[in-house]
Amino acid sequence: MSLYPTAGAKLYIGGPKEQQKADFAAADFTGETWVEIDDLENLGSLGDTSETINFDGINAARRKTLKGTRSAGTMEVVCGINNDDPGQIAAIAAEKTPHDYAFRLVLNDAPATGSDPTPSERMFIAKVMSASEAFDEANSVMKLNISLGVNSNVVKIAAATGD
Repeated sequence: MSLYPTAGAKLYIGGPKEQQKADFAAADFTGETWVEIDDLENLGSLGDTSETINFDGINAARRKTLKGTRSAGTMEVVCGINNDDPGQIAAIAAEKTPHDYAFRLVLNDAPATGSDPTPSERMFIAKVMSASEAFDEANSVMKLNISLGVNSNVVKIAAATGD
């Protein structure tokens, strides 16, 4: 098993995408036009968490914990502000709409061997909940903070050697 750096990962935004009752599959993202969001500094986290449901049984004097609905949460993305970047422009425009958008995260974990190695990917739909600017102190880069409210399962595509 190998470890891989986050450095080199890429995040893309696609077009508006409707929610569906069934989980998404990779084929649901076929034909999507992807625009890279550039100047990434932080990709945050992504993945399902179950809501906690508690039941306090009087006769057992014991709390029982159950799992409720699942949520992939909010992915907090941080970029250096680049007013000319098509991906940042698309994310800012998406924040102004009520729609979910397709997102694609390409990791930096392609195998070192094989005829046509490809990295793993994560695909999902999300609403761009915010696109706020942070200016901080004198010796810092101005940032664009993008919050993605994930509204689907996360489709995982494994890295492959291409053989």
